[in-house]
Amino acid sequence: MTKRCASSQNHRSVTDYGPKMSQNESQSNPDGKVQDEDKKKVGLGKKVSLLRGMSIIIGTIIGAGIFISPKGILMHSGSIGMSLIVWIGCGVVSLFGALSYAELGTCIKKSGGHYTYIMEIFGPQMAFLRLWVDLIAIRPAGMAVISLAFGQYILEPLFMPCPIPPVAVKLATAIGLTTVMSLNSTSVTWSARIQIFLTISKLLAIAIIIVPGLYQLFRGNTRNFDNAFEFSNMKLQGMPLAFYSGMYAYAGWFYLNFVTEELEKPERTLPLAICLSMLIVTCCYVLTNVAYYTVMSAEEILTTDAVAVVFAEKLMGKFSMAVPVFVALSCFGSMNGCIFALSRMFLVASREGQLPEVLSMIHVRRNTPLPAVFILYPMTMFQLFVGDIYSLLNFMSFLRWLFIGVVVLGLIYLRYKKPNLPRPFKVPLFIPVVFCLASFFMVFLSLYSDPVNTGIGFAISLTGIPAYFIFIYFNDRPKWLQRSLDSFNRTLQVILEVVPAEQ
Repeated sequence: MTKRCASSQNHRSVTDYGPKMSQNESQSNPDGKVQDEDKKKVGLGKKVSLLRGMSIIIGTIIGAGIFISPKGILMHSGSIGMSLIVWIGCGVVSLFGALSYAELGTCIKKSGGHYTYIMEIFGPQMAFLRLWVDLIAIRPAGMAVISLAFGQYILEPLFMPCPIPPVAVKLATAIGLTTVMSLNSTSVTWSARIQIFLTISKLLAIAIIIVPGLYQLFRGNTRNFDNAFEFSNMKLQGMPLAFYSGMYAYAGWFYLNFVTEELEKPERTLPLAICLSMLIVTCCYVLTNVAYYTVMSAEEILTTDAVAVVFAEKLMGKFSMAVPVFVALSCFGSMNGCIFALSRMFLVASREGQLPEVLSMIHVRRNTPLPAVFILYPMTMFQLFVGDIYSLLNFMSFLRWLFIGVVVLGLIYLRYKKPNLPRPFKVPLFIPVVFCLASFFMVFLSLYSDPVNTGIGFAISLTGIPAYFIFIYFNDRPKWLQRSLDSFNRTLQVILEVVPAEQ
């Protein structure tokens, strides 16, 4: 392991550098550690209950896709019946992956998700590669896409039926992103409460689609389900792509593992939240598609860019104007959940010495990981205004499944390498095996279907190798560089009013 970016002797509390704080704020104790006046430790604490954990998982999985364009699976499967089977199958496979992560989260009780598990099982080199790809490409691009969807749909009721100026979309996107970042840097409790509210809102929006759709179904409106498994339209060669689309729709089940250290009773909360959340999401996805098929034909779904809007216009008239608002709230919930979870990964990476030390520090009064929350902000803004976001996501899609597959493969490796490791929650071995096969199948599918973009993404990831040796492995830095890094850490510590978390 490398030296820290700033040595421990350079750690000082904010009160050593900044203005004197008032008596109702944080103050230094005789040992030099910063504490609140009521003697509470400066740290994140265990504030994520079962309900909040479920809101993180559900809120990040369910985005805009199910409302706007859930047609990828239908297009590639070729029939309504097969598309529903793919939705169910992808939900089951995603549950297998989530259960595998639940076992890892209860035996490796550290926050950080993928990064932490790769670090513990395969070592710092591979963990840094995962961190590097996340930091420079995957996470900023993913956040930019979700934020752009928010900006688009929050403005749609104001501009309807005229097109929205691209500048207005990006401005609304920037405001939404800044709001989410500020919320997560202000209060862990309030960001969790708002996540619960947003999750309930998107479940309400899905219920508004499901209930009238099922009502039509029970009234006998089943004409679109005639010949649901018509073999003449089925495309066996398209089934892998349908499966790929379905797995992408369920992505997000792993985010609760990023905040393991903040869970109340993680041995119980983590697996229970995962099981309940995946059951809810799978039921919502399947029933929403059943509702769509009850009112709309397969041809209508494939030709529209806003399925939920057309559905609402057919059954609810002017209520369809509310659909973009629900979509925007859904996107905002996904943004909030992603930032909440990802900031913990960067905090853990800093704690392991692979990012600047200031990123592992906590605000002295708000008890939030303020520096780790804002690390994605400049990169996301840059990609939002000047980057080719969608191409970058295409480059990186296979890396996501590659690393997830490697993590679950690590679970199987631990079963044989450390059979006596305490495992409060243990899944049957066939579950991680099936999920590993599914993950590596999607990696192979990416290589087969788009070798150029996949190769570019792989090349981008390889830049993490020289970065590891330059920034991490060779720790005998010139004195002037080390002094500059120490000064950078101290300056940010004073400006942001952050200190190392107390153990």
